[in-house]
Amino acid sequence: MRERRRLRMGVLALVSLVLLGAIPLYFGLRALSHDPVFDTLDELDVPGWAATESVDNVSGSRWCLEECRLRERTVSSERPVKETTQAYERALTGNGWRAWKVSRCPEQQAKGVYTCWRRDELTLDLWVREPTCVPPPVDGEPAPTPQASPAARECTGSLVSVKVRNAIDDERTRPQPSTDPSLTGEDPFPTLSEDPLGEPTPSPS
Repeated sequence: MRERRRLRMGVLALVSLVLLGAIPLYFGLRALSHDPVFDTLDELDVPGWAATESVDNVSGSRWCLEECRLRERTVSSERPVKETTQAYERALTGNGWRAWKVSRCPEQQAKGVYTCWRRDELTLDLWVREPTCVPPPVDGEPAPTPQASPAARECTGSLVSVKVRNAIDDERTRPQPSTDPSLTGEDPFPTLSEDPLGEPTPSPS
């Protein structure tokens, strides 16, 4: 009986250790595999028509090892660009984001409406534009152009792209270089005379 009691206590202790270790391990792996930034995007109070389809992509390291993490979300909206932009801007403002007026927003010319936002240690790029509604090729035939395709002419709605980065990794948060003097006609390295004071320099003996 004494041996059975010891065996039972040992089994209970082993099970307790396994449970105590498994629960923190489960939540730790869950936290590592899930990015809380996407939870923040899920909290945006946008109408259902403004988020009919959502695709998320993640690249980089959460701890900025070699490359900081970049979160990207592409969403389809059933309504035009202007109405969709207003819905997302209201949602961002209500969620604590603030419009960020900065150069290189966008970094390249883009069609549609492109705005930048900041909140705490994050930066967010919002790009709303018309969708590219070109049907895929059929039986090896080349895809029709948007002008020639009836499906493209019936295409409505808009496409939303959201890009979130750590502010420390966003080059736009750093001091920006001034305008290149070569573009304004000013020599960035003016040639100095032999005597900066403009006085004759005596020749060496």
